[in-house]
Amino acid sequence: MLGAPGSRGTRLELFYDLVFVLAFLNVTHLTASHPSWIDLYRALLVLALLWWCWTGFAGLGNMVRTDRGVLPVIGFVTVAGIFLLVLSIPRAFVGESVGLNGPLIFAGCYFLVRVSQLAVFGWVARSDPAAFRRWLKLAAVAAIATALLVAAGQVPHRVAEHSQATGLQLGFWTAAVLVEYVAGIALGGSYWAVLSAGHWAERHALMILIALGESIITLGVGWMGASAPPLTVPVMTAAVLGIATAAALWWAYFDTLAFGVEQVLHHARDPATRARLTRYAYTYLHLPMITGIIFFALGLKDQLTEAAEPTTPAWGAPLGGFRIIVLYGGVALYLLSLAACAYVALRTVHWPLLGAVAVIALVAAAAARLPELVALVMLAALCIAATAVETLREDGLRRRIRGLALEEQVAVESAESDWRRRHL
Repeated sequence: MLGAPGSRGTRLELFYDLVFVLAFLNVTHLTASHPSWIDLYRALLVLALLWWCWTGFAGLGNMVRTDRGVLPVIGFVTVAGIFLLVLSIPRAFVGESVGLNGPLIFAGCYFLVRVSQLAVFGWVARSDPAAFRRWLKLAAVAAIATALLVAAGQVPHRVAEHSQATGLQLGFWTAAVLVEYVAGIALGGSYWAVLSAGHWAERHALMILIALGESIITLGVGWMGASAPPLTVPVMTAAVLGIATAAALWWAYFDTLAFGVEQVLHHARDPATRARLTRYAYTYLHLPMITGIIFFALGLKDQLTEAAEPTTPAWGAPLGGFRIIVLYGGVALYLLSLAACAYVALRTVHWPLLGAVAVIALVAAAAARLPELVALVMLAALCIAATAVETLREDGLRRRIRGLALEEQVAVESAESDWRRRHL
């Protein structure tokens, strides 16, 4: 059954999203256990392909009702494929001498997920020759990207010298990502024929929430079980600072921007304009938002357990160059992506967000040498200040956007209540 302009996310789609919670955690833990610039780049490549898989889920749920007919069965198969793909992430770049080949498992699962999504798109397009020809192009892109991932999986076995093998492998992975994303721009509306603006906006907002939740989980994951360290003032301070920063990041997106971009998408009646908005404001600019949050989570990882160590100085040891870049850089990337999204959709320049990005870039080098709790205080203060200025610089736009959002919510609730009174 095809979707409708007023459709929203289904419970089955939320079930899809659960596996991405594990995916984000896996990427964070993988990079944290081997903190290096190569592994950070690998994490970026994995995130890009995971995001492309998720975008297929979002497009599928927008085109058809995923909880009807045989589609739930296809969905369960797809979830199993993405779950196996997530399990293969720690070995996605390493050939195994014992057990299954991790890179090939990743490539095979990626292909399974993309094929299951494309099969539904092909079924919908089967009666329209022009749409079916566009679908063939989409299928060819997925096949080429998978072939590049398979080639990357063969590199460690074919090349003896380690650095050369790493370079070739990352080159194949990069090419696979570029094939998918460049084809997304070239094929345009073939990817982004969005029926329901509300569904599309809601699905992306939920992924931002999942990523923010992952940062909170990462902050507190070492505090689980009976072996959790005792609570101390530094631990409590680190916890409050981490939550305060995450809350400021939430506010920067959900207070006004999420409503405003969705309203612009609703207003875009022309298919080409709507495709442009869904492509750039959502798919391409929400990826760096998610990446920024994941990097922020990576910077927070083990913060509480380190603060609880008796040998740790009162305000913590200096974070160092790598962690300060992922922590401060992640927040800066998130805020910069928000500002870019606002400009693309609303044609407004969010100077407080851009100012915060500039200040973060200026103080990052000095913050790397400061105790970690001091660095967290600075970051939290910058985020809170930026969101406060952004909220208080009322020029009428924020009031208008939030007013429209409230009117829509009240109208929808009234219509639903009226239907229930008459039919239930």
